[in-house]
Amino acid sequence: QVQLVESGGGLVQTGGSLRLSCAASGLTFSRYAMGWFRQAPGKEREFVAAISRWSGGNMYYADSVKGRFTVSRDNAKNTVYLQMNSLKPEDTAVYYCAARNSNSDTFYYTARYEYTYWGQGTQVTVSS
Repeated sequence: QVQLVESGGGLVQTGGSLRLSCAASGLTFSRYAMGWFRQAPGKEREFVAAISRWSGGNMYYADSVKGRFTVSRDNAKNTVYLQMNSLKPEDTAVYYCAARNSNSDTFYYTARYEYTYWGQGTQVTVSS
């Protein structure tokens, strides 16, 4: 049974930082590309960041977080991370990690429908 468990969310002031983690189990992690999405109240779930299955591969970011967020992964720990710096109130949302099997070491995925497995989410609240 595949499980993705996010952690690291919380309340932070504008300009602060948080590091989210997503621990995966029940799958061969190194064969899966990973993504981060977020959903604010009353809005659709949106893409945040993606990383290919190889930790030295490619990453991609939404324009709204580029230069502030960094996605990384540790295949030995079956974990993907999202380092979030210079947080803004508009970053307030529930953050979800997602996984999909990939045949490419370098390809990443940005659309929700491309992902097979999802975590339950972790709340990030940025106060002004």
